[in-house]
Amino acid sequence: MASSSASGTSQFPRWNYDVFLSFRGEDTRKTFTSHLYEILDIRGIKTFQDDKRLEHGASISDELCKAIEESQCAVIIFSKNYATSRWCLNELVKIMDVKTQFGQTVIPVFYDVDPSHVRNQRESFAEAFSKHETKYKDDVEGMQRWRIALTAAANLKGCDIRDKTESDCIRQIVDQISSKLCKISLSYLQNIVGIDTHLEKIESLLGIGINDVRIVGIWGMGGVGKTTIARAMFDILLVRRDSSYQFDGACFLANIKENKRGMHSLQNIIFSELLKEKADYNNKEDGKHQMASRLRSKKVLIVLDDIDDKDHYLEYLAGDLDWFGNGSRIIITTRDKHLMGKNGVIYEVTALPNHESIQLFYQHAFKKEVPNEHFKKLSLEVVNYAKGLPLALRVWGSLLHNLGLTEWKSAIEHMKNNSNSEIVKKLKISYDGLIEPIQEIFLDIACFFRGTKKEYAMQILESCHCAVEYGLRVLIDKSLVSISENDQIQMHDLMQDMGKYIVNLQKNPGERSRLWLDKDFEEVMMNNTGTTKMEAIWFPYYHYVTLRFGKEAMKNMKKLRILNIEMSWPCDGSIEYLPNSLRWFVWTDYPWESLPAEFEPKKLVHLALKSSSLCYLWTEAKQLSSLRTLDLRYSESLVRTPDFTGMPNLEYLNLEECRDLEEVHHSLGFCRKLIRLNLESCGRLNWFPCVNVESLEYLDLDFCSSLEKFPEIHGRMKPEIQIHMKRSGIRELPSSIIQYQTHITFLDLSAMKNLVALPSSICRLKSLVSLNVSGCTKLESLPEEIGDLENLEEFYARYALISRPPSTIVRLNKLKILKFGGLHDGVHFLFPPVAEGLRSLEHLDLTCCNLIDEGLPEDIGCLSSLKELYLSGNNFEHLPRSIAQLGALRILDLRNCKRLTQLPELPPESDTIYADWSNDLICNSLFQNISSVQHDISASDSLSLRAFTSVHLGKKIPSWFLYQGMDSGVSVNLPGNWYIPDKFLGFAVYYSGSLIDTTTQLIPVCDDGMLWMTQKLALSNHSECDTKYNINFFLVPLAGLWDTSKANGKTPNDYGLIRLSFSGVMKDYGLRLLYKEEPELEALLQNIALEEQI
Repeated sequence: MASSSASGTSQFPRWNYDVFLSFRGEDTRKTFTSHLYEILDIRGIKTFQDDKRLEHGASISDELCKAIEESQCAVIIFSKNYATSRWCLNELVKIMDVKTQFGQTVIPVFYDVDPSHVRNQRESFAEAFSKHETKYKDDVEGMQRWRIALTAAANLKGCDIRDKTESDCIRQIVDQISSKLCKISLSYLQNIVGIDTHLEKIESLLGIGINDVRIVGIWGMGGVGKTTIARAMFDILLVRRDSSYQFDGACFLANIKENKRGMHSLQNIIFSELLKEKADYNNKEDGKHQMASRLRSKKVLIVLDDIDDKDHYLEYLAGDLDWFGNGSRIIITTRDKHLMGKNGVIYEVTALPNHESIQLFYQHAFKKEVPNEHFKKLSLEVVNYAKGLPLALRVWGSLLHNLGLTEWKSAIEHMKNNSNSEIVKKLKISYDGLIEPIQEIFLDIACFFRGTKKEYAMQILESCHCAVEYGLRVLIDKSLVSISENDQIQMHDLMQDMGKYIVNLQKNPGERSRLWLDKDFEEVMMNNTGTTKMEAIWFPYYHYVTLRFGKEAMKNMKKLRILNIEMSWPCDGSIEYLPNSLRWFVWTDYPWESLPAEFEPKKLVHLALKSSSLCYLWTEAKQLSSLRTLDLRYSESLVRTPDFTGMPNLEYLNLEECRDLEEVHHSLGFCRKLIRLNLESCGRLNWFPCVNVESLEYLDLDFCSSLEKFPEIHGRMKPEIQIHMKRSGIRELPSSIIQYQTHITFLDLSAMKNLVALPSSICRLKSLVSLNVSGCTKLESLPEEIGDLENLEEFYARYALISRPPSTIVRLNKLKILKFGGLHDGVHFLFPPVAEGLRSLEHLDLTCCNLIDEGLPEDIGCLSSLKELYLSGNNFEHLPRSIAQLGALRILDLRNCKRLTQLPELPPESDTIYADWSNDLICNSLFQNISSVQHDISASDSLSLRAFTSVHLGKKIPSWFLYQGMDSGVSVNLPGNWYIPDKFLGFAVYYSGSLIDTTTQLIPVCDDGMLWMTQKLALSNHSECDTKYNINFFLVPLAGLWDTSKANGKTPNDYGLIRLSFSGVMKDYGLRLLYKEEPELEALLQNIALEEQI
């Protein structure tokens, strides 16, 4: 199978979004719009919602215009104030223009407005236009466009929310969009030649709607279209709306045979896709057991693409039918007909019939143009040679595209003269059409780099070849290679086979240009049969194998440029010669103490000997002017580094965990191009020369516990540099880093046990963005000039002894994150007055600071940007009242504050409050505060309430909630005289789960025609519990539920039942009647007990 390569024209936009939402923020952002957006997201519909929109301007931004043009559908939520926004009206005009020009689907939603009011601009829309006409009287044409757009939009078929519930309206909209996208998303199938017949037969084998588990294998030779068919079937099954096609999860696992990370990595991908959770199984047996146990109740759709039996993929990825829930379907693509066994049925994909082969070849050879008779005749010759193989038709069609008649004849003649019965040999014509340097690039990719990240492969290729970027582009244009969505270099199996076939034309492995098989590698190395034809050896095997060498195994490999041996096991023998022609040299677990003395690789670009047995590289300096990377990490026996004098272009030096290394050669200071230097965990390193920092961007001295002095720094630093010194033995920073190196952006001094003070001169580092002194257990104070770090954004000082930060700290007006904490008992932390400083602070963590009542400043409410405040584990009894003024605060953590008996008034935006739910006083205080925030609520048919999030570590519902249960609804009989005027505040509700909205009803004691009090609650800021400890809660005020016009003279005490119906996924709930003072509740409970006794 193959799709047409014809691209769309510029007349039509590229769809980057499925839906664009247009709405008046102040009307519906936190209610209907947020609920609609959530359901669209759950259904996998990519939606553009401008969460940062500012509707005060006149013109919408270029970004919004682009988003509208790139959205397949638009939903316009007309609310009462929609027309008051000039922004919204201009947005509407743009949407209707796009609909006219490109046929975009537009769905109007009438949110508590009459469609005729929108269509004819009456009521609130008339009022809005009256103001516009006064304010923009000179823009008559613009206002006319608004009116035309409103009328046109209101005439479209939409959803009038007045006629149905909000959830029904959302369901209707989402279903309509899904139906539209279904048609669009499968449109690509129209260009795949011959796909319909395959899909009909496979769908019949799948038996969708039958309540069993089925495995269908798609079998055929490489390049015949198995993956294309499987992907099309997968897409169709996912977009069908019929309930039979609804799956709990779906996963398309592509190119399984190319997996190099182990079976468990594939199992982890399947878990992540099907269960939407991160999986991290470390071995395939654990993964197999978990798949068999956790998926047995799930109806899933899985495609396992390109598997064979060599590594028992099927056994570990879909071992048995009873692994999966009823209705599950497993699709497998394979070249091995016998792989399926007894568990599945096989569908064979054969070559295309002649007429479809011609159609596919025409798509790639001629694009849209119809060929003349001469080209038709030649096309039939090509189609006959391809024998119906889609890949061959696509490659040859691309090769011949835009060539003249003479060139066609020449290419086809070449095909005839070099063809045989094997298709892979036929494909060689594409290779023969390349110039020699690009042929070499192609062979490297085919033998070594298929499935490799493009950036990494390019580094290796560019160390050996010229114009690699151009060569790769030619290969892509000729359909020989491709770049995947995750930026990997890919090619079809047959293309890779063809490349390896070309190399293996030489029967003797030693005569070949490239080696990648262990048997060939060992034969050449043991028998010293390598020749000057050998260019590259790649031995990346991860299984156990012993490498065997002759002493002079590589002596004749005068042109060897790549030697890559990774994850090898012990070697038998020794090696005395390495080719000086090497450009890329990687040998993980290199087994000898040094490199051969005669090794002089002047063209070497990359040298990586990780986890080696090296004690040293050479005894004398080498001239390695091309070397850019030297990686000796984890070489635990390395005692000294080489002389760096002959490495002027060295950019990356990695000596991480060279545990026996005691010193670095002083010549390192001459490496002016060094970009990254890593000495992490060199525990014996006690001397380090000066280092040149003209190009340095990263310096890591973490865990260098024996290094007491920081190296002297020479040269002017780049604009940004990161320095890490975590748990090093350095006692003080050198004057050079402080006085002259002002461009440091990241400084990690954490866990430096010997650091007793920071010099005041550190405050001259004007570019510093992040400073970490956490775990410096001898550090008791900060420099008074700390406020001079004008660009500091992050400061971490947990588990240090700092209890009195200097007052200048409030001058850090770019600071976003500030953390102190972990003080010893008896040492109380004192935060200085804010005084309108720290204007950018968003996250303040003072956990376990031994804060008492005076520890927090009374003006803490001046932190206008603060979003998260963590105060757990402290000793204060009261909090400053100004906390209520923290207008941006969302998260407040007060857990384990044992002396705290009363909460302050809550900030207006807080929706996550961590408190001790076992403390009844705290619970009551919390809801009293919520009640005060909602004091101005009155009765209505639909009410928007704030939902709050917290954490409850107990296994049971907090005992403060007297009525508890686990259901999608709750009915509670109210005690007699439960309503106490001026004392009763409302119903406190707790729930865990994912809740969209709630309907609350007050039901009369006697059924004598009294009306029920019904109220629909839309919960803003509600969130799904992301851990088993998260809970949510809200307060239903009686003022919003009680409607005097319906009471007919009755009082709330005439109503004896409250019923709450939850929409969403509920785990458990709790409910409590809330009063201004607890004694009222206690008296009521005593009355209930007496009534029960009677």
